[in-house]
Amino acid sequence: MDGIASVPLAAGCVPLLGHAPALIRDPLRFVASLPADGALVRLRLGPRTVVMVCDPDLVRHVLVHDETFDKGGPLFERLREVLGNGLGTCPHSLHRRQRRLCRPAFDGERFPGYAAAMTDLTEETADSWRDGRVIDVPAELTTLTARVALATMFSASLPVPVTREMLRDLGDIMGGLIRQVIAPAPLARLPTPSARRYRRARTHLRRSVEAIIAARRRDPGRHDDLLGTLMAAHDPETAPQDGPALSDEELTDEVVTFFVTGADPIAGTLAFTLALLARAPDVERRLHEEVDRVRAQGPVTFEHLPALELAGRVITETLRLYPPGWLFTRTLTADSGIGAVRLPAGTMVAYSPYLIHRRPDLYEAPDDFRPDRWLDPLAPRNAYLPFGAGARMCIGERFARTEAVLALAAITARWRLLPVTDRPLRCALSTTLRPAHLPMRLAERS
Repeated sequence: MDGIASVPLAAGCVPLLGHAPALIRDPLRFVASLPADGALVRLRLGPRTVVMVCDPDLVRHVLVHDETFDKGGPLFERLREVLGNGLGTCPHSLHRRQRRLCRPAFDGERFPGYAAAMTDLTEETADSWRDGRVIDVPAELTTLTARVALATMFSASLPVPVTREMLRDLGDIMGGLIRQVIAPAPLARLPTPSARRYRRARTHLRRSVEAIIAARRRDPGRHDDLLGTLMAAHDPETAPQDGPALSDEELTDEVVTFFVTGADPIAGTLAFTLALLARAPDVERRLHEEVDRVRAQGPVTFEHLPALELAGRVITETLRLYPPGWLFTRTLTADSGIGAVRLPAGTMVAYSPYLIHRRPDLYEAPDDFRPDRWLDPLAPRNAYLPFGAGARMCIGERFARTEAVLALAAITARWRLLPVTDRPLRCALSTTLRPAHLPMRLAERS
């Protein structure tokens, strides 16, 4: 096998900063261009070397062998500052136990209750809108999905000031995180306004969650919510022990993880979906017909999900075009081969679902919004990675899909959202994909 020196260096590398300027300037265009250089491509981020994996089979090799390609690199270093060692960021050595303990919170029997909260809050949001008003779609939907996350985690309503502060913290964290990831260490440490907001928000959010958990410890009662399930979790593979299976610190890590990953990514997906539908009138018309048929039986519930077939394909296609997690890193824990290359322990590798989803050799007209491509049994599902793969595939996939489909149905039953500009969709620079600026006009359906 050849060594890392045989991996071609991507174009656009500049002295000292490497490829960081290209990533900051237009990250999606940059990563989408990399497959032209090969299945593996070297990137430079300041002094760091990163091997980008551009082939879907090799990406799956990385994801399936998570004991060798462990979570690490600048992305997870920064994420751990916010999420601690939660399920999404913990190393392989902790992951299996934590997933067993978190699994009951995502059992199928819990979903009708989750779905009721999702639908009720979406209907409440839709009721608050007014015909002809122009709304900031990402902001409206982030507030909605954050309220859903809080309602499913904490069945008792949080005080309005606490909810408002947690929403503000979420925005400041997501706005500052990507710059902390991409910027070389000396620049990331500069006390810029964005960096100061980011550091304040990550500390304040964790303290807010710690206070909620402490209050629950003092008055446990019976709480049929995600936090209650985590607090009651028991690991059948360990010996019985007195006291909680998850410590307060572990609970904080998991709750912050589920809040951050359960709000921002779903909001971005819904925002992109509404923008794409406004540009695809035939798909929008068919979706309205489907939603109207389902709602003729009464309000949309969890039991109606199988009948929302087109809505499901619309979400699937949106996740292909705009996967929330667009770039991830791993660190080798041992010397290992990947493709025809032998990489030493400590090598950082990266992969991008956005890159894979936009390859024209895998998807016909990859930049087009075509929900019906998923009717084809030969659609390249092995090259579809919005939730990862392997043992560390996102535990919240079903939660996210359920919320996205139900929210889409509830919104489109009442409203059409119309573009106020013909500018193409642009993505904000963030750790998750979301529209940079998306004002849309509300038009009430008759």
